[in-house]
Amino acid sequence: MRNVPILGRFRGGYVAPAVLLVAGLLYAPFLYTAFLSLTAYDGLADPEFVGLRNFARLFDDEALLTSVRNTLIWVAGTMVLPVGLGLLVAVLSYDLRGGMWFRLPFMLPYALSGAGLGMVWSPILSHDGIANLLLGTDTAYMAQEPYNTIAMLLVWTWQQLGVNTLLFVVGLQSIPKAPIEAARLDGASGWSLFRHVIWPLMRPLTAVVVGLALVASLKTFDIVWAMTQGGPGRNSETLAVMMYRETFVATKYGYGSAVAVVLTVVAGLASWLYLRRQVR
Repeated sequence: MRNVPILGRFRGGYVAPAVLLVAGLLYAPFLYTAFLSLTAYDGLADPEFVGLRNFARLFDDEALLTSVRNTLIWVAGTMVLPVGLGLLVAVLSYDLRGGMWFRLPFMLPYALSGAGLGMVWSPILSHDGIANLLLGTDTAYMAQEPYNTIAMLLVWTWQQLGVNTLLFVVGLQSIPKAPIEAARLDGASGWSLFRHVIWPLMRPLTAVVVGLALVASLKTFDIVWAMTQGGPGRNSETLAVMMYRETFVATKYGYGSAVAVVLTVVAGLASWLYLRRQVR
């Protein structure tokens, strides 16, 4: 029998504690949330098992349709604005002398929290705010649909543009120089060079950037809550805001947990479909 080093024989035991810790931190809260979604629970009395009643009620709730619609708008807007503009800024500033200083103003807002951005921009976009004063308009951006969602998407873009730009710049710097130089010798330049050479070489990093943006947009909460709290009424709610409102404002922990389970399933399914497509 061949001698197996002791360290090799028990190597699984060394990582087991870390794996168990991470699994516990990730899966235990979700399993408890899934359990609460099957109960009627107000945070005080003992949970009362009600089966799938919360889910049946949820799918009859008009607020769910509004939240799903707004969440999809956030996903589509994130793909077009923060990701698309981040790629544009990265490409335009990559070969630019002093490009780092050109990108710096786009990166600074990322240091602010979503709640902080909401507190800064809410007065600006209010009915008597600076935006109306500068544009000469009389629009209550935060009180009218779809202006409120569009305005929050623009604020979200202002925050996320810098980090997406930085990631794309890193991708551009990792591209081998030989294919680009060869394409330039063949006469490729501008859009043709980007489309046929640079963009295909950046595909792996683009998959990462889009995946991160997808997950972030699905769980959008802080900016929406800080700027509108899902209102007026509930017409700017996302799934994350609906989950928070039902759980911590209305103290319907069972119903809010059902929303959390739906949000988790939607985010997981969207991520799986996206990654599966990228692997193919």
